[in-house]
Amino acid sequence: MKSSISLLSAFLVILPVGVASAQTLLTNDAKMTLYTYDKDEGGKSACYDDCATKWPPYIGKAGEDKGEGWTLVERTDGTHQWSYDGKPTYLYAEDTKAGDMLGDGKGGVWHVIKD
Repeated sequence: MKSSISLLSAFLVILPVGVASAQTLLTNDAKMTLYTYDKDEGGKSACYDDCATKWPPYIGKAGEDKGEGWTLVERTDGTHQWSYDGKPTYLYAEDTKAGDMLGDGKGGVWHVIKD
């Protein structure tokens, strides 16, 4: 009985840690994972050309509203990119289905966005 109580106590201590770390992964409307890029500065995208081919910016249209935390930033080509909490957002070309997170940690500069 004593070992059962110890095991139960250990489980109860571990459970809140797991629950507290659970966060919502942010996705686009098609449920594809969104990423941020550490090299972006001042709310502006630093990902163009080959970078934007591998990491397509999450494009929006002027006047759209996604709610709290979301804004549109203008890219150098005049398109508008969604930004979350001041950071431009991207998709990853190798993510092929909803739930894929193959770009997380790539090059040490790409990160999934968790709310």
